[in-house]
Amino acid sequence: MTLLIGSLQLGFIYGMLALGIYISFRILNIPDLTADGSFTLGLAVSAVLTLAGHPLLGILLAIVAGAAAGTVTGLLQTKLEIHPILAGIITMSSLYSINLYVLGSRSNLSLIGSDTLFTQIAWLPVSKEILKTLVPFAFCFLCAVVLIWFFKTHLGLCIRATGNNEEMVKASSINVDAMKILAVAISNACIGLAGAVLAQYQGYADISSGIGIMVVGLASAIIGEAIFGRRSLTIGLLSAIFGSLIYRFIIAAALKSSIFPAYMLRVVSAVIVVIALAVPVVKKHLELHNMRKKVELDA
Repeated sequence: MTLLIGSLQLGFIYGMLALGIYISFRILNIPDLTADGSFTLGLAVSAVLTLAGHPLLGILLAIVAGAAAGTVTGLLQTKLEIHPILAGIITMSSLYSINLYVLGSRSNLSLIGSDTLFTQIAWLPVSKEILKTLVPFAFCFLCAVVLIWFFKTHLGLCIRATGNNEEMVKASSINVDAMKILAVAISNACIGLAGAVLAQYQGYADISSGIGIMVVGLASAIIGEAIFGRRSLTIGLLSAIFGSLIYRFIIAAALKSSIFPAYMLRVVSAVIVVIALAVPVVKKHLELHNMRKKVELDA
């Protein structure tokens, strides 16, 4: 039961990561690799400000820091015309040094004894585990609601149109570069928020926390999409969160079974992504096979 509750809590935290990955990967159709760096940046900013006694400010500035990292990647892509993958790698690599600077040249930072958002609401008449579930859920829910609302506004629709048909958007006198920069900034703001909440949830920040985090977010988004399909934007965003929950339960089950040692976690994550990506392909081949078989029987 403890394992399931912990998976639920982490599922909501990484759900915000999945939302960010979904924006760049599905809405904008841009492979953004900034996530590994912006996630750790949000983690570091949140941890440092929490130690200073400002946990909520740490969350807010982590969002701003994540957005700033995304803006840099967007500028590299649009203004310098660097390939999106390379632009993400450049920003991600640069953020490693910046994250070390934020952490005070330390590879990790403990928050033991510090006042976090979780300790500030400890006065509520509920158990500690419920509190540790409510805070991530509240942030994840608020993040999803804001994104669903935003992408239905005129500006949000322009971003969606840019991802669907860039040439048509250019013909409509919409600034495509600005739309891309804004979308990547929003994406990494969500990722930075996930890192910020995780720092206060686990009680420490580590410079290596963001390694491979792109795979986690991608797996969550793809799993949700495999279950719900590619329908409306609202369903897509909510399915990313649901996929994050499923992903955490799968990881928990894999670790609980003792089949895979802890150091194989990244391999398990990669396999989950491959399986989730393969599901639509398998379905397509099965449909084609059934169609051919039906044609042969009719003939």
